[in-house]
Amino acid sequence: MKKAFVLVLLGLLWGCASSPTPNYDLRFGDAVREARQRMTLNPNAGSNPDPIAGMDGRSGKEAVGRYQDSFKEPPPVTNVINIGGALGAAGK
Repeated sequence: MKKAFVLVLLGLLWGCASSPTPNYDLRFGDAVREARQRMTLNPNAGSNPDPIAGMDGRSGKEAVGRYQDSFKEPPPVTNVINIGGALGAAGK
């Protein structure tokens, strides 16, 4: 019993040893940073003082109005997972 306890203790301590993958740890997160950089169309867009070209004031006002109206009423509830089979009178 004592030998088993020592073996378990050694196994647990082995897990606390130094990282066996230093090359992976050095590059951890590179894929996410690269994907975010590739998805950014213009990284300096915030420093551009010019207004958006291609949309007049009336269209912009209507777009913002529709966007704000979309929060007045919650979206309809839909049954995504149909575990019980057919709904309604089709199963009768």
